[in-house]
Amino acid sequence: QVQVVESGGGLVQSGGSLKLSCEVSGRTLSAYDIGWYRQAPGKEREYLARLWDNGLTQYEDAVKGRFTIFRGTTKNVVYLQMNNLKPGDAAVYYCRYRSGPGDSWGRGTQVPVSS
Repeated sequence: QVQVVESGGGLVQSGGSLKLSCEVSGRTLSAYDIGWYRQAPGKEREYLARLWDNGLTQYEDAVKGRFTIFRGTTKNVVYLQMNNLKPGDAAVYYCRYRSGPGDSWGRGTQVPVSS
């Protein structure tokens, strides 16, 4: 079983930056990808970015150029650096670990953005 825990959320002013962390533990595999998603009130969960075990990254157009997904010094921690945050970025941010047929989600970390 795999556990996923997000952290780093908190109130940020419009134009500000925040770095979220995703820590994965448990029975992880060598072939995987880790993705960041978000869900704002009344909206569907939205895909943001993904990092594969080989270092490849992919971004949704809405965050390309402002958000960066990268791995920490330990391979079980993945970060999402968010710059130039806007009120429309306010949401609960989730991390998803996927390997083979299974995936695991964290409980999310909230990011309010004040205008």
